[in-house]
Amino acid sequence: MTISSAGWRALALLTPAEMGEADRLTIADGVPGIELMENAGGRVADAIARRWSPRPLAVLCGPGNNGGDGFVAARVLAERGWPVRLAMLGSATALRGDAAQAATRWRGDVETLEPSVLDGAVLVIDGIFGAGLARPVEGVARAVIEAVGERRLPVVAIDVPSGVDGASGEVRGIAARATLTVTFFRKKPGHLLLPGRSYCGETVLEQIGIPDSVLDRITPTTVENGPAWWLAGFPLPGPETHKYARGHALVAGGALMTGAARLAARAAARLGAGLITVAAPETAFPIYAGALTGIIVHPVADLGGFRALLEDRRRNAALIGPGAGVGDETRHKTLAILGASKSAVIDADALTSFAEDPDTLFSAIRSACVMTPHAGEFSRLFDTAGDKVERTRRAARRSGTVVLLKGADTVIAGPDGRVTINSNAPPQLATAGSGDVLAGIILGLLAQGMDPFAAAAAAAWIHGAAADRFGLGLVAEDLLGTIVPVLQSLMPDTSKAIGGTG
Repeated sequence: MTISSAGWRALALLTPAEMGEADRLTIADGVPGIELMENAGGRVADAIARRWSPRPLAVLCGPGNNGGDGFVAARVLAERGWPVRLAMLGSATALRGDAAQAATRWRGDVETLEPSVLDGAVLVIDGIFGAGLARPVEGVARAVIEAVGERRLPVVAIDVPSGVDGASGEVRGIAARATLTVTFFRKKPGHLLLPGRSYCGETVLEQIGIPDSVLDRITPTTVENGPAWWLAGFPLPGPETHKYARGHALVAGGALMTGAARLAARAAARLGAGLITVAAPETAFPIYAGALTGIIVHPVADLGGFRALLEDRRRNAALIGPGAGVGDETRHKTLAILGASKSAVIDADALTSFAEDPDTLFSAIRSACVMTPHAGEFSRLFDTAGDKVERTRRAARRSGTVVLLKGADTVIAGPDGRVTINSNAPPQLATAGSGDVLAGIILGLLAQGMDPFAAAAAAAWIHGAAADRFGLGLVAEDLLGTIVPVLQSLMPDTSKAIGGTG
């Protein structure tokens, strides 16, 4: 597949363990750890100074490197004239390594962490716990975090808000709600996954002297979704493009909920599929034919008629699920699509139709395929243990296909273990039909030959960007129009001025 390796590295997400390895490799290559810590704390101080004027500040430090960063930030801001009060969980004499060295450079008092250290403060730096926290926040740390919330103090979190698991986004009992989170080198999955993302506020990524080359040794398999890594493989039209070169997509239409398949077909057309055919049940043919222009509507009487449409090899990609209905007919049509070795998008009712026998579905997949379940549909087919990244990755491996688990923090996993997290979906996408549009976008990209993992990622990003562009009041049909300026923003200027042929 065509993926920008530079874009993949730029948007890489590192687990806390991988970030620890990035630190270790950098130090092993000759950069002193205290230099990294000084840079991190300095970047926190700079981020604060850009947003606030000097004011009473409480710096809350923990017993690890996050606390060391806090000591540095406190010193830098105090040197700039900020009134700083610093408190620590545990004793400064128990600190080790770089954190201990950073603490010795702090010339002020070190108070014991307790709620009273917040008295008089109007801004808080949270350096209690780092991204690797794996146990519930308890005791005095919990009491202080509760007090910060009760007093509604703005919080600047170092790396992640204390209590948020940087790998999964889970909240370990309680977490500080940050106005600003300053993280380093690369973001963590927990910055994008819910509920952690909602605790981070504005997330700022700062560089502290770790070279990008360490990623070649870490080889991260999870990235933030964005055009930087998939645009190189996006099917932008060229000067010799014609409709027969842009694929022929087939949408299986349902008999009752006809709007779902119509939305999907129109979305596939917007994304550039050269031709679209909707296989419409005979009883609903007039509805489809009267509502769709520029899209072929073919009446289908039975399963045999549907299979006949699949025999045409020019129809190279197919979608089933939106408005299809749950049951044997949808199950048989899905297996027919997979048996014809088409690129496929399996959504909604087509997934639920295999709830009692998911292995039959998985064993039939032999070509490019994307499944697009929401949480309920996912639970009918797959194991739901673990965090969202873990369970989506397992599902992709089990099914042998790309799995797009929908949500405000959509996770897309390939069977090879790669994962991308999409975080640009606004709340207004929670409306009927928006998932049908997403399925159609993926279909349109698959019809044009885009790799299924990249196609699913590109579709999720375009879907979110289109909804964000429209704003409040969105209904699914609105996405079909706002997709256009999003696509225009992806096109290089040279291709905008050159048209293809019909």
